[in-house]
Amino acid sequence: MKNPPTTMHAVVAREPGDASVLTLAERPVPTPAAGEVLLRVLAAGVNRPDVMQRQGLSKPASGITDVLGLEACGEVIACGPGVPQHLLGKRLMSLLPGGGYAPWCVARVEHSLPVPDNLDDISAGALPEGLFTVWHNLFELGQLTMGQTVLIHGAAGGIGTLAISMARAAGAKVIATVGRSDRAATLHKIGADHTICYRDTDFVAACLDHTQGRGVDVVLDVVGGDYVRRNLQALAFGGHHVSLSFLQGSSVQIELLTLMQKQLSLHSSTMRPQSADEKARLARIIAQRVLPLIDDHRIRPRVHASLPLAEAARSHELLENGDVFGKVVLVP
Repeated sequence: MKNPPTTMHAVVAREPGDASVLTLAERPVPTPAAGEVLLRVLAAGVNRPDVMQRQGLSKPASGITDVLGLEACGEVIACGPGVPQHLLGKRLMSLLPGGGYAPWCVARVEHSLPVPDNLDDISAGALPEGLFTVWHNLFELGQLTMGQTVLIHGAAGGIGTLAISMARAAGAKVIATVGRSDRAATLHKIGADHTICYRDTDFVAACLDHTQGRGVDVVLDVVGGDYVRRNLQALAFGGHHVSLSFLQGSSVQIELLTLMQKQLSLHSSTMRPQSADEKARLARIIAQRVLPLIDDHRIRPRVHASLPLAEAARSHELLENGDVFGKVVLVP
């Protein structure tokens, strides 16, 4: 391919606010530094941390572009110092500190994964943030193993649908909560053993019923608030509670006696502030343990919609309105 242009139109937030503050602004096409590649972006996933950045609730680290986007699939167009030239022309799916909502972005090679030949660009763009997040939280912090049972909240979202697929591929049993009962059949196809519509069913009682009173081994929670207390009731002895987000609030009240008597563990993490070395470690493990499962179709993202880059505001509205079943992806 000929040399990229020197400037591009990328998505930024003019100021903190609702989705209408997103706009296409002229930015320089980045130059890859040592250990980086320049990607011609083929697809970029939309994530809730992007929404939080747009709202002004989180900011990129010092020196990081103001262009939104924490993941992308792209073709390697140029290699920075120390990067093997054989990567030119290859597709990578990369975890980014920012910059994905653009026609061009830079990515660190050690935070990137090769795209399997049988995976299309849109699906590849929907994967990196979820792969890193689910692997670290569900299997490292939550210590989910074959034969155990996991309760996944927010099961219809991008993280939730991918977590179901990955847990099922690992041989775990999956109980998933969802707000719309008409999505249950699709969640079963993805890999859920049981679905619970939280609007009309007590998920604690349902989990105990599905596990013959034992409780679940791991809870993957995105709700926070009062859900945390209820999640602890649903956990089995020695279980792990992992918080990814807090849609109902970050302040929670829990009973320490419950933690002690059931020997429960509380965990939480978010991917963006992890160190470069930690992200590189996760990429190596995912390449070894998860990519083969993607290659043989045992793990796949569920893509709700792909939209043009110019419709980034619409993608955020979909996410905030709860209209998304899977992942939204932007295409330059």
